[in-house]
Amino acid sequence: MTTPTEIRTALLLGHEIALLDVRHEAAFATGHPLFAANLAFDRIELEATIRLPRKDVPIVLYDDGEGYVPAAAKALTALGYTQITTLEGGLGGWRAAGFEVFEDVNSYSKAFGELVEARRHTPWLAAEDVAALIEEKADIAILDARRFEEYATMNIPGSTSVPGAELVLRVAEAVPDPDTTIIVNCAGRTRSIIGTQSLINVGIPNRVVALRNGTIGWTLAGQSLAHGSDRPAPEVRQTDETAATARAVAYRAGVKRLTPAELAVLERDTSRTLYRFDVRRPDEYVAGHIAGFRSYPGGQLVQETDIAAPVRGARIVLADDIGPRADMTASWLAQLGWKVFVLDGGFANGTGGDLETGPGQTIPPGDPAHRYKRPYEGTDNAAAAMQAYLDWEYGLVDQLARDGTHGFYVI
Repeated sequence: MTTPTEIRTALLLGHEIALLDVRHEAAFATGHPLFAANLAFDRIELEATIRLPRKDVPIVLYDDGEGYVPAAAKALTALGYTQITTLEGGLGGWRAAGFEVFEDVNSYSKAFGELVEARRHTPWLAAEDVAALIEEKADIAILDARRFEEYATMNIPGSTSVPGAELVLRVAEAVPDPDTTIIVNCAGRTRSIIGTQSLINVGIPNRVVALRNGTIGWTLAGQSLAHGSDRPAPEVRQTDETAATARAVAYRAGVKRLTPAELAVLERDTSRTLYRFDVRRPDEYVAGHIAGFRSYPGGQLVQETDIAAPVRGARIVLADDIGPRADMTASWLAQLGWKVFVLDGGFANGTGGDLETGPGQTIPPGDPAHRYKRPYEGTDNAAAAMQAYLDWEYGLVDQLARDGTHGFYVI
């Protein structure tokens, strides 16, 4: 058994720990510790070896009295994991200790986004104001920072798809006039805040604002969304200036850089968990990637860090053949408290040979019946649910302060 206080201490000291909620995602979303990661007991054989790459990483399992923990422990043991304990008292024990319980999924990334807005006063415009600018044909460009699939499902009319990590790389091509006002949106708040602040952090000359509350705010304001749009950002024309500004932001955040030879040293250190992510677009990854790197586009990696890297305290290395996407993603992961590195080189011939092709390691989708329905996805969400979700996000900064384990900072 591991006590709630022992888990909290490990988090405060930055020790590696995988605190795993073994319920299904819908139950996980009703409440969990800030740095808990969801790995349902009946998904362990499909996901564990990808998400938990070190077999002797300290793992703590819990549920909320459902009785899933023994099955989860058995499945992990069968896969060769050796350091498995359980949370004393389960989720109820965590609550009884007086520690915070966070709702929803990707909670700490969303809480971090709220902290960024609070500390940097990230500028925004309400849906009504953006709608008025569209109506009067003002000089604006709306950039959607979500995955392209989300954008195609529903988007602000006239917007262009520029997924988060692509923003700094592609903004000069997507919005060539420095007098054009740029409006960044997502479905709710986090990715629009991070995207807007990314463009501000690199010092582009344009005025940049977030669409407050994204497509949720747009819908609640009575505005209509477009569907089936297909306006991706233009292909990039890489410049030394773009690379230098993104690298400078990463440096400000404390990101370090590795050569392929130095990465090989990290890979030989079996006492630490190492995650390796390729943060480019999925089609670029499929065409050729460095062996051992998993595809995780940068914007989604910042949004879904708990899914991608459930071992808190692990090391992360990012790869990008151009550079700015890894630098900007790393800058945010560092502020989220991760020890993160950017790989310099390795794409010409791979780090140890030719580049690999294909989709690499993938996790099959789960049973839709067990999935938490996000109030910001799809087109059939109730207004009350969307408003409740926004109200929850507004309270996350205060909840972070009460929890006290996050260690986030904002440059």
